[in-house]
Amino acid sequence: QVHLVESGGGLVQPGGSLILSCVATGDSAWINGLGWYRQAPGKQRELVAFKSKGVDANYGPFVQGRFTISTDNTKNTVTLRMNSLKLEDTALYYCAADLKYTGPDWYEYDYWGQGTQVTVSS
Repeated sequence: QVHLVESGGGLVQPGGSLILSCVATGDSAWINGLGWYRQAPGKQRELVAFKSKGVDANYGPFVQGRFTISTDNTKNTVTLRMNSLKLEDTALYYCAADLKYTGPDWYEYDYWGQGTQVTVSS
C-alpha cells in the first residue's frame, strides 16, 4: 500500500508560478511510476507529467516546457514545478503512483492522492 499526500496548490495570477509536492509513504520504496494528473470541472482527467526510475520525464502536450517533474527518492517525494501558468491550467491536481506501471494512462495507476487545487485567475 502507498499513501500519497499533495500540497502546494493555491491561487496565482496568470504568468505566475507554483510548486506542487507529493509525499509518498507506505511501500514507497517499491514505486515504479509516478505521475501528476489534473481534472477541471466538466473535463476528463488528463496527464500533466509522469516519470519512472531511470527514465526521462514525459509531459502532456499542453505543458510546452512550462512544467518540470522531479523526484527525490531519499524523501519519497515527487515535485511539479509550474511556470507561466495560464487560466486554463486551473484544475484539481492529483499525484499518482504505481508499483509496476509507468506510463501516461491514468487508469493504470493504483494509488492516488486527494488532490490539490490550482486556480489561475487575475
